Amino acid sequence: MDLRYGSNPDQMARASLGDEGSPVRVLSGQPSYINVLDALGAWELVREAATVLSVPVATTFKHVSPAGVAIAGELDDVMRRTWAPDGGELSDIAKAYIRARDCDPKSSFGDFVAVSQPVDDSLARVLRGVVSDGIIAPGYEPGTVETLAAKKNGQYPRTRGDTTFTPPQWESRELGGVRLEQQRPTAEITAAIVRSGTKTSLPDSAVTDLVLAMVAARHTQSNTVTYARAGMVVGIGAGQQSRVDCTKLAGAKVDTWWLRRNPTVLALPFLDDVRRQDRINWEIRYIEGDMDQPERERFRAALNDDAPRARPGRTARLARPTGRRGARIRRLHPVPRQHRPGRTPRSPLHRRPGRLEPQRRSRSGLRRARHRHHNDRDPAVPALSARAYRARDRGSG
Repeated sequence: MDLRYGSNPDQMARASLGDEGSPVRVLSGQPSYINVLDALGAWELVREAATVLSVPVATTFKHVSPAGVAIAGELDDVMRRTWAPDGGELSDIAKAYIRARDCDPKSSFGDFVAVSQPVDDSLARVLRGVVSDGIIAPGYEPGTVETLAAKKNGQYPRTRGDTTFTPPQWESRELGGVRLEQQRPTAEITAAIVRSGTKTSLPDSAVTDLVLAMVAARHTQSNTVTYARAGMVVGIGAGQQSRVDCTKLAGAKVDTWWLRRNPTVLALPFLDDVRRQDRINWEIRYIEGDMDQPERERFRAALNDDAPRARPGRTARLARPTGRRGARIRRLHPVPRQHRPGRTPRSPLHRRPGRLEPQRRSRSGLRRARHRHHNDRDPAVPALSARAYRARDRGSG
């Protein structure tokens, strides 16, 4: 089967079936090379998770790794406002997909969807309103094909996963003329395994979260770290060379998920003509707080003229939407008080040990150091003095 293109649009690509057949059948559209990889990986994920947990499961895949995974459950106000503003009734599989996409709505833009149950009218209506590259499901109920045909001028890749297909025990890959083979991961991930790993009595909800996170990690590019909550994998750090970076990336996504529910973020007064994905992106950029001046101007242009002056980047002051009264979202690396933006902490250049007295700085030097620290936008790095910057510029510091 010829594919639309390879990893990049300038590459040709094709797919062929193995001796055991294929777990995927293309019903409409022409998927790309990455689309096929996403469909295969996403289908294995939802199939395994649904078998272990016995609940509807959905995932949103991007570039061979999941951006979000979730089981069916209730939607909070942010999910309903973002993905189902009409307030209509939603099926369990539609709720599972909305919860999965909301885990990381920025990365899920243009996703490949996988669901463990047949696509119904409720899910088809949700998919029609989002930017997606394709879907794989065990089936499609009557009427849903016509709804999905409205996407991509009728070329929306629609595939069917075979629930009875048993993949071969060995996987193979050919690269540079060398054929590599390895066994498929066959170790079962079960609630019993999770409970056996701790002496603490875990509630069923925690066991479900851990099982879902472990299944998601199995089908994510290594190295990976996953965070799960309430039946959703809300933080996935995928494909990093360092496990530390995986943890940072996944943790930052968890923080963003939480802070999107903060009243300050929810109250951002966007103009009516700002599209949904643009609102989501601006909310995330507001939370991240590292906009430069041109981007800050575009952000304010997306708000009502009479809106209060927005102050991006105050994530340390945003309250956690639930939990202990007055609790705060802690950054992955807590920032010491004297290192916050707007303050000029003392550095070794200001106070040297031994007989030397603390050095004094002029007001202009102090102002310059603060200005540079503010522009660097890295609160974990202490601001340097004007003298230190001059020494660095000369190549001696």
